Amino acid sequence: MLAVKELAKELNYQPNTIAQGLVKKRSYNIGVIIPEFMIHFYAEALSGIYKVANKAGYNVMVCQTNETYQNELKSINTLVSSRVDGLIVAISKETNNFDHLNSLNLRETPLVVFNRVSDEITSSKVMFDDFKSGYKATRHLIDCGCKHIAHISGPENLQLSTERKAGYIKAIEKYGLGYDEELVAACDFTLEDGKEAMEKILQTGKKVDGVFTVCDAAAYGAMSVLKSAGYSIPKDVSVIGFTNEPFAKLIEPSLSTISQPSYLIGETATHLLIKHIENREEFVPETRVLETELIERNSSRRL
Repeated sequence: MLAVKELAKELNYQPNTIAQGLVKKRSYNIGVIIPEFMIHFYAEALSGIYKVANKAGYNVMVCQTNETYQNELKSINTLVSSRVDGLIVAISKETNNFDHLNSLNLRETPLVVFNRVSDEITSSKVMFDDFKSGYKATRHLIDCGCKHIAHISGPENLQLSTERKAGYIKAIEKYGLGYDEELVAACDFTLEDGKEAMEKILQTGKKVDGVFTVCDAAAYGAMSVLKSAGYSIPKDVSVIGFTNEPFAKLIEPSLSTISQPSYLIGETATHLLIKHIENREEFVPETRVLETELIERNSSRRL
């Protein structure tokens, strides 16, 4: 056997994954479904997914939903028809029915949902503590001296949006600032929506000296509206975003934000999926909660 291994090494022999798959009843392909390739968070997560998958001998097939439920359904069907061994999914912002994901259990297709998760999905999950992170971001603004803090939230059907908003409300109430619904406006994870949400809040006439947004793009949009309205950041209004996109440290003023380990969430999700694939009969769904980090920059730092 040792001589065979040495000869294989000398000839640079590569195992035939198709033949291996026939023996083990696997395709050695895993499917990944993300909202958009252009979102830096998911690009980083994919890098972590590829690293772990390739090291374990699996190929990766990726689909994007462009944030639509129908594309998510099509992607699930396409990947399952291609005989992937399992799926890693971040749900679209339109998705509020999870039958297509829960039905994978009937097909005995291993599933890991990451970042955008739901309690209604029966599968392994890898997520961030969005409640704690929302609380942390709001507490930071309070520590900066803010007393009238607005929140630009995300789509209400996404659990991460509701959890971040809940963390914001908890901090507001704990420190006796009083929750005001007029200081909250929803957006759609885009710069333009961030602008519209900030304009809506300012139109109420309520005093605002701090803003916590569901994502960095919305924060950038909010900052542009605030500047146009004559506010100085952070002298008049402190702003904090979420995700730590690459542009966050480049804009003026640089954006304080909550940093998520996107590469790590991709690695963790893939480790869980492969564990499920290779231990189907004994595997019990697991939930992993990853920590976030507060990054303080000039948009909230009051000198």
